[in-house]
Amino acid sequence: MAYSVKSKKSGKMYYLHTKEVKLAGDRKQRIYYFAGEKKSNSLDELPAGYEVMENKRTGLPMLRKKKK
Repeated sequence: MAYSVKSKKSGKMYYLHTKEVKLAGDRKQRIYYFAGEKKSNSLDELPAGYEVMENKRTGLPMLRKKKK
């Protein structure tokens, strides 16, 4: 089951996904993002050390590292 969050502002469900992107200098980085539909690269749980927050203006969910 894909990890999902319901927006408090719009009431829409968003699903957590990940993918590896290639940066300048052939460096690779894993990114996390929320999408309105489940896809093959969806995650079942939050990555360790991260928490979900919601953008107050747009209502879109975002991941951020947990504050210590």
